[in-house]
Parts: sequence; C-alpha cells; structure tokens
Amino acid sequence: MGFHASSNDSGSVGLPQAVADLLAAFLGPRFSISLSDREHHGRGESYHAVQAPDAVCYAETTEEVSRIVRICADHGVAVIPFGAGTSLEGHVSALRGGVSLDLSRMTRIIAVRPEDLDVTIEAGVTRHQLNNYLRDTGLFFPVDPGGESTLGGMAATRASGTNAVRYGTMRENVVSLTAVMADGSVVVTGGRARKSSAGYDLTRLIVGSEGTLGIITELTLRLYGIPEKVSAAICPFITVDEAIATVVGIIQCGIPIARVELMDARTIQATNRYSGLSYKETPTLFMEFHGSTAGVAEQVALTRELAEQNGAFDFESADDPDTRAVLWNARHNVHYAVQAMRPQAKVWSTDVCVPISSLGPCIAETQEDIASASFFISTVGHVGDGNFHLGLVIDPNNPDELAEAEALNSRLVKRAIALGGTCTGEHGVGTGKMKFMELEHGHGVEVMRAIKKALDPKDIMNPGKIIPELRSGGNPEN
Repeated sequence: MGFHASSNDSGSVGLPQAVADLLAAFLGPRFSISLSDREHHGRGESYHAVQAPDAVCYAETTEEVSRIVRICADHGVAVIPFGAGTSLEGHVSALRGGVSLDLSRMTRIIAVRPEDLDVTIEAGVTRHQLNNYLRDTGLFFPVDPGGESTLGGMAATRASGTNAVRYGTMRENVVSLTAVMADGSVVVTGGRARKSSAGYDLTRLIVGSEGTLGIITELTLRLYGIPEKVSAAICPFITVDEAIATVVGIIQCGIPIARVELMDARTIQATNRYSGLSYKETPTLFMEFHGSTAGVAEQVALTRELAEQNGAFDFESADDPDTRAVLWNARHNVHYAVQAMRPQAKVWSTDVCVPISSLGPCIAETQEDIASASFFISTVGHVGDGNFHLGLVIDPNNPDELAEAEALNSRLVKRAIALGGTCTGEHGVGTGKMKFMELEHGHGVEVMRAIKKALDPKDIMNPGKIIPELRSGGNPEN
C-alpha cells in the first residue's frame, strides 16, 4: 500500500502519490505530512500568513538533499529549504505546496583550520553553536543577526547584523560553499584561497539567492581572532538627529567601531519592559569597540568626544563581559520586546539601507512619516552601515492596519531607493520585497530572471520568491 499524502491546506492538491511513496521509502520517519510539522515549516517570524508545504523532509547529508531534490525534480514538485524558521520576509512559505526540506539536522562542524582562519560546516549549524565550538581556539565567527539562525539560512539571505560595520556581512565571510542544484547535482563553488580570478563567482551568486537557485548544504567561513580587549558603551541623546550625527562622525573619522546600534525612545521603552531594565527612555546608541587595550581606549575617548559635541547627556562604558552580555541580549531581543507591546499582534519589520551620508535625512523624514501612525512603531538599526529598521506592530487580520503599514513601508522603501539605497539591507526579498525589485534594479531583474530560468528551468526551487513573476501581458506582478 502506498504512503498517502494529504491535500495542502493552502489550496494545493498535495504531493503526487509517487513522490510521497518514494520519499517515505527513502526517509522513513524523517518524511512527515503531519499538520503540525507542515504548519511549522510554512511559518517565519513575521506578519506573513502561514502557507504550509504538502510534506516535510528532514535531511542529514548533502547526498540525501541531492536525492530528495532529484525525486522532486523528476515530478515537478516545489522544494523550499528550511533552517531555523527565523526569516522575516516569507522565505519559507510554500506558495505552491511541495516539500519543505529541513536542514536543521545537518550540524557537523567538519573542519576548523586555525592557521588559515577558516572553518567548514554543514548548513544546519547555528552561529551560537559554531562560536561555542570555537571557544578554546581563540577564534570566532562575527556575523551576528541576533536570532539563533542557521548559518546556511544566513548565507541564503545574505544576512548581516550588529557586527557588520567592522566585519562585513555573509557576502564577505563565505569563502566557498556546497550547493544542491535544481536537477539534484552537487556543486562546490570554490576552494579556500582568499582570492581567485577563475571564472564566474558562483559563491556570491548562491549567497543571497534564498534557495531559488540551489540549496546550500555546506559552507567554508572566515574566522577572526577574539580581540584582546572589548569595551561597550551606552550613550543617550535628546533627539534621534543627535545620535545619527554622532554615528556619521564616527564613520567619517575612521574610528574602527565594531558595533553601533540605534534604539529610539519607543524601542528603549519596550526593551525595559521586556528585559526588566531601566535605561533612560530616550534615543540611545549601543556601541562596542574591539582591539588592543590601547587601541580600544583611544576609540572610546574619540567616540565620547564626538558624542558630547553632538549633545549626548551621558556616556557609560563597560568592559566586563556580564554587563556587555546584558546590553547585547537586550538589543538582540528587540523583535520580541516590540511584539510584546501588543501580544496578539505581529511585527512588520522593515530593513532599508542607505549610504551613510543619507542616513540622517532618511531617518528624519521617516520619523515625521510615522508620527501619526495608529499603532506602535519602533526604530532600531545597525546605523554604522546605514541600515535601520521600523518595527510596525500590527494586527495582520485588520485590513485597515495592513493597508496603513503597507503605505508606510512603501514610502520608506521608495525614499531609501531614491537616496541610493536598497529595499532590504539584510532580511532578504522573499515575497515581502518583490514589489520593489523593478524599482531598485530596473532591467537587472531581467538578468536575474534569465539566471533563474537557466539554473531552474522547471521553477521548483523555492518558487515565487525574489523575482516578480510576469503576467500574461509581460508585466511583473506587484
């Protein structure tokens, strides 16, 4: 008797019975069509509605991923990669049903090479797991988006985070990778040399492709020495403008700051409530400095001087690990703190990025734009590289709030693009940002479409993401 695949709650007719039988025979209990599994794998951490796959496959090796994709390719079944489910732009939604391919069990740390400052891992390893493993080597991996995301997922969305101003994003820190392509073939995109001029840069093509071109199963990542000295600082201001002027001064003066994060008064209020803290409820910069003891002391002194010149009414620095941990845990929990201001709501998180010289005008205009909003909105950002977020706390079942949030987000994105920026600095496109791709990239979207068609002619790899689909008249859908 065959393994009976149920229909998909989002309207799909379900898996072809032949696919269900093949996957069940191959994976045994690691093939699931349970409703709870399917709904979990169709949900990220944002306002996007759950769109469940028809089935979930739990892979444990690259070879298994290859075989699963090959089975799906033979029958034209969609494959949606899944890591930790922390995405914010609908990346894991099964828009056309199909199979969610869960890589969270692929957690081997394959090789650490301290002399080359690199490590090779499987895609299901998380940032915390890697850094805990590296603790006794004197090395660490710096890309820090906040959530406990898998490193494969971070590469797929070209993630960054609080340390990007000094260490860069996933784009700069993935040396090479292994990916399973749409026909089930396995590609290794390069060696471990620090530079190469040999052909197309397939690593950078796959990084940021959100599973639409291939499924990342292994990565080789750059590592860094743990700094001799680390110091953090909290610096409150009366206005957001003063805080931004300080950040611009830090960057333009060449101070090699490791982290500089902005939280506005509303975000501080939410953080105090959620994390049991007592920060002054005013626009605040959270900063961190890495280097030698003398170097860090100089960075702190120069930054303090700039902050005071721009109106800071306090500057509190801390060197001890416990104080720094409290500070950064509070910053990393902002998404949940903001959502807790309205427990039954969801956070619509924006993530525009602009050139640093445009950061002040962009945030100032945005603050004016949200002043009359009917729901709670926070402002927070990795402002050292021009990236900031609004957290719009909305009821996704309220059409009026959805329309208001959509209008606010659209104005923000168009403002950022007009200033030479981007619709997404780190969250990725998914389904949520597709409508802005033509505005940002123009004819470049046609080039992306051609690449997608060449590498995935059956359109089974995370379909309906990144690239707006064409209507019958040849115009992109919005």
